[in-house]
Amino acid sequence: MAAALGVTLATPAHAFPMRPLRLVVGYPPGGPVDITARTMAADMAQALGQPIVIDNRPGAGGIVATELVAKSLADGHTLLLGTVSNAITPAVMPKLPFDVQRDLAPVTLLVVITSILAVHPGVAASSVQDLIALAKAKPGQLSYASTGSGTPGHLAAELFKSMAQVDLLHVPYKGAAPALVEVMSGRVHVVLLSAPGLLPHVKAGRLRALAVTNAKRSALLPDLPTIAESGLPGFEAEGWHGIFVASATPSAAVAALNRVLLAVLSISEVRTRLMSGGAEPVGLPPAQFAAKLRAEMQRWARVVKAANIKPD
Repeated sequence: MAAALGVTLATPAHAFPMRPLRLVVGYPPGGPVDITARTMAADMAQALGQPIVIDNRPGAGGIVATELVAKSLADGHTLLLGTVSNAITPAVMPKLPFDVQRDLAPVTLLVVITSILAVHPGVAASSVQDLIALAKAKPGQLSYASTGSGTPGHLAAELFKSMAQVDLLHVPYKGAAPALVEVMSGRVHVVLLSAPGLLPHVKAGRLRALAVTNAKRSALLPDLPTIAESGLPGFEAEGWHGIFVASATPSAAVAALNRVLLAVLSISEVRTRLMSGGAEPVGLPPAQFAAKLRAEMQRWARVVKAANIKPD
């Protein structure tokens, strides 16, 4: 497959890979991050010519897995499937056992995750502007659900509050399922969550989708506007999955991994499987992914500081 895709994996100075690779996932089997890993793994292994072992290390919102990879042997054989939490957690928990920018080397951004701003059907808002007007008319009376303090949905809502200059009450829950139950019951009014969890309830009429939180319209929901084009220009809060290795990994190994990952992302069957789970394939050179990571870390650090967000 490597030859078919035009991927060169070895140089005279550095043969890569030399043994099976480990793909560390900081979340349990069956979740969206794990699904991305398993969707990519078989084709990656075929292209690399080595098996890939998926190692699920759930705990502390990805911190356990990130620390493992940050402190691993820096030869490119231990990979982290990171998420937007890698850009958020350093601001929420400054005393981490690693430094994301110092100890990790970005390889590529694999996918962005479509997230949706939705309300209970009883909320008198059919657009983002309606919601903003309603929140301004009833300051502090509308509430929004999150999957916990310091999570991506919490920070996205706080960014929305700040940019729209509205007062919404934060109601944190331990996971997406209880948060959705409360919004669908009408006890909480607003929620920002990834599309796979929300869409079935939107289609069933239990929730009303107002906009996507991503920078661009989603190919999955092309008729749903972004928050940015709905009156808050510059708003961006998207989930993503990307590959990292330990920072001292040789550049030849990073480049080889990047070439393979971009090639796998170009396979139509892989793209279809990813998009069916609400993930849109991207693929970036390492430098561009590193720049995105820096920009996101700066954005979320400002939100965390302004909202005085503390971990649960």
